[in-house]
Amino acid sequence: MEQPLEMSDDGVHLEKPREACGVFGVFAPGQPVAHLTYLGLYALQHRGQESAGIAVSDSTNVTVVKDMGLVAQALDDRILAALDGHVAIGHTRYSTTGSSSWRASQPFYRDVGEREFALGHNGNLVNTAQLAADAGMLPDTVTSDTDLVAELVANRLLAGGLDEGAELETSLFEVVAQLAGGFSFVALDRDHLIGVRDPNGFWPLCLGRLDGGGWVLASESPALDIAGASFIREIEPGELIVIDAEGCHSLHPFEEARVDPRLCVFEFVYFSRPDTKLYGSNVHESRQRMGQSLAEQAPAEADFVIPVPESGIPAAQGFAKQSGIPYRDGLVKNRYIGRTFIAPNQALRSLGVRMKLNPIRPNIEGQRLVVVDDSIVRGTTTKAMVGMLREAGAAQIHMRISSPPYRWPCFYGMDTGTRAELLAANLSVEEIREYLGVDSLSYLSLDRLLDATGTVGAGFCSACLTGEYPIEVPIELSKNVVGDEIDEVMPGSTPGLAELF
Repeated sequence: MEQPLEMSDDGVHLEKPREACGVFGVFAPGQPVAHLTYLGLYALQHRGQESAGIAVSDSTNVTVVKDMGLVAQALDDRILAALDGHVAIGHTRYSTTGSSSWRASQPFYRDVGEREFALGHNGNLVNTAQLAADAGMLPDTVTSDTDLVAELVANRLLAGGLDEGAELETSLFEVVAQLAGGFSFVALDRDHLIGVRDPNGFWPLCLGRLDGGGWVLASESPALDIAGASFIREIEPGELIVIDAEGCHSLHPFEEARVDPRLCVFEFVYFSRPDTKLYGSNVHESRQRMGQSLAEQAPAEADFVIPVPESGIPAAQGFAKQSGIPYRDGLVKNRYIGRTFIAPNQALRSLGVRMKLNPIRPNIEGQRLVVVDDSIVRGTTTKAMVGMLREAGAAQIHMRISSPPYRWPCFYGMDTGTRAELLAANLSVEEIREYLGVDSLSYLSLDRLLDATGTVGAGFCSACLTGEYPIEVPIELSKNVVGDEIDEVMPGSTPGLAELF
């Protein structure tokens, strides 16, 4: 078990599940909506770093600007200055379906007989192949499930018979009712801003109010803060909200039986910013409670508690508080590392891990350490990090993970790879401990994780931890049913160790 998993294309194995995308929208006549959207996207940059884009309407035209890279690379002051209007949407992308390319970047735009609209999407559909077939389209003619939805909406607009002024609202209402999977949409036409959340509410979407008048939609509440808006509420699972000059009104496209709140539990564990509010609970405080509960469940005798930065910090703080073991920083993370480093050989790949993490030797040498992280997905980076701590002189390493073992792939909008790539899918906790080279290893139980969120009676999707999928996943589904073809190992299939290593 000493051979690592196959390396990713950036030369450093992708240890964490990759984020869903980030969406933002604003309706604010008389305010600089493009600049507000830019600020909101900055707050959502952690949800996607492949591309960024903005669509703006001035009641006469809808203009879309998008490019590859971070928000600051795709958009600048010159671009924003030219984007006058009163309604805007924005998107930061990480590709969970489709290719990573400019053509697949968002928002998507359609011009349908003088009726323009733009659409951005966070999530992943599981019935794209069927939708494309029903619409008479070949899957390889669209770049992503978002592109497909935009085409379906455009086709509905072309069909006609819609009330003037409510075309996009009516078309989206009819189209989203056909969708299955996880999705939070923002869309606009010349005079409306629309938000939609899937009936399970897998991915977050919230509503805010600007002090100077106007409304904001965002994947996470910190984007409201940065844009100068106050938090009003979360968009309900299965809700379609329409914002225009008359205010807000809500519609419910989905049958009541389909509405079953199942927010992705990894929004609390890893995805969301620590200052985000979900289900009325602060994410940072929830992560600290995870660490406290972990200390109760799996205590250790040690000199220091150290986190794996950045996402392991709150849980490590909670573990230290509950256990009484002093908290110390033991690893430094380079916040500026990108996904462009391609290493030509194993020696450079090992150095590539050090590009992201490096030890603080005085806090490690001769010490017994509790090392706290939020998750282990593939394990290669964790194994390399443990090697660094050993080289720096750690006397003992007790690994503590503030979530259960990650055993199943996600099909609703989180990129985790196949079951063959998931360390815990085929190895016991003891085998993982041996592979990582740590003195002890413990994961937080699912019941304790859910309790630590601080929510009462809230629904969660934990399919990646349990294999219990709230929505049936078609057996033929691959990671990319549109765009590039990449094979996916389906739930229920169990590759052998030769496939895992």
